[in-house]
Amino acid sequence: MHTGWQNFLAQQGGIIVDDRIEHFGNARRELVAARDATVVCDLSHRGLILASGEDAQAFLHGQFTNDVTALGDDSAQLNGYCSPKGRLLATFLMWKGKHGFMLQLPRALVAPIQKRLSMFVLRAKVKLEDVSDQWIRIGLAGRAAQAMVQDLFGAIPQQDMKTLHADPGRVIRLSGTRFELICSPDDAQRIWAALSKEAAEKAVKAGSTVWDWLEIRDGIPTVLPATQEAFVPQMANFELVGGVNFKKGCYPGQEIVARTQYRGILKRRMALAHLDTAETPQPGESVYSAHFGDQAAGQ
Repeated sequence: MHTGWQNFLAQQGGIIVDDRIEHFGNARRELVAARDATVVCDLSHRGLILASGEDAQAFLHGQFTNDVTALGDDSAQLNGYCSPKGRLLATFLMWKGKHGFMLQLPRALVAPIQKRLSMFVLRAKVKLEDVSDQWIRIGLAGRAAQAMVQDLFGAIPQQDMKTLHADPGRVIRLSGTRFELICSPDDAQRIWAALSKEAAEKAVKAGSTVWDWLEIRDGIPTVLPATQEAFVPQMANFELVGGVNFKKGCYPGQEIVARTQYRGILKRRMALAHLDTAETPQPGESVYSAHFGDQAAGQ
């Protein structure tokens, strides 16, 4: 996490654990606000890889599950990186910035994914950089989110997965009630303060776990180190949320992903569930059901 930004969030009451904002003093209140009102969240627990160079688009298009050639200056997309066996190594949000293509994924995966991609660059004119601390990302979600983005940027993207760039930075519309703001460290404090002023129409400051909950509610899967190579994209419903293009051509694992789609051989699907427990389930942990006995019902 950017040092100056981390200090600012700590002054705002943020409880920081492992470079991640856990909460701002009342985790339950924050979750209720995410459900019923509007929240603002720091997204520093997600890292950024910048892919630049004249061959960047073609290179990324040949590596990922979605159509990178269709990614314009005003759009974003979900994308995935698979092993040769068609299993997801990473899922990420991707957009085209002024300096190249931005790949946003869990920080724990930035270094290994950057290293793996670099192995295949060969003579292509592509540069891969970890720019996680160069850009601050802020999540805004809830019933007042659209109006607040309008106030800050003077406009809002008119469709989901569209972006616009204005004086404060870039805004990505993830859904009708959920937005991501990307800005420089110099602008971030001013934007955060404007969004989280103590007023009825402003957003409640919330931890990263609240943003994770919002992603879960929207059905957006996130591959973590413990679940790398565990699922083909369809097991995580990744094609249902626009993360896979079946007409784009070859990429690692493409044949298996296509076979799974067209032969109907998928045996597992991601499902939304509520667990009545005080313990947070861990990524990759087996899930059991009385109907399955000792056999795991899922992960």
